Amino acid sequence: MVQPRRNVTDAELEVLKLLWDRGPSTIRQLADQLYPEGNTAHYATVQKLLERLEGKSHVQKRLDGRVNIYRAEVDRQDLIVDRLRETANRLCEGSLTPLLTQLVGRADLSRSEIAQLRELVEQLDHGEEGGGS
Repeated sequence: MVQPRRNVTDAELEVLKLLWDRGPSTIRQLADQLYPEGNTAHYATVQKLLERLEGKSHVQKRLDGRVNIYRAEVDRQDLIVDRLRETANRLCEGSLTPLLTQLVGRADLSRSEIAQLRELVEQLDHGEEGGGS
């Protein structure tokens, strides 16, 4: 069973999104993306966010010359599952059914998205491994 990861703040999530989209990056690269008109305080903020994420095992750094390169250690889909589980635990006594029912029932889904959901339900109904995109 996968260990639940420690939750991330909104600011930490923005850093993770950049790492997922850009791949391994330096603090400077991340700071320039997050704060285009930034200053040394913004650089320090990104550095602190990365330190916190590293402490949570969500990012890993490696030294390349004199520069640290950071990469995401947590997968976007794993974090989604963790967040949905946490929300289900808080709001629905751990059941995902009410949460998913509300999400799907109120969404404006395309035909393709509906087909993907049907396929997932069929896989689950037949005991197959679900997910995958």
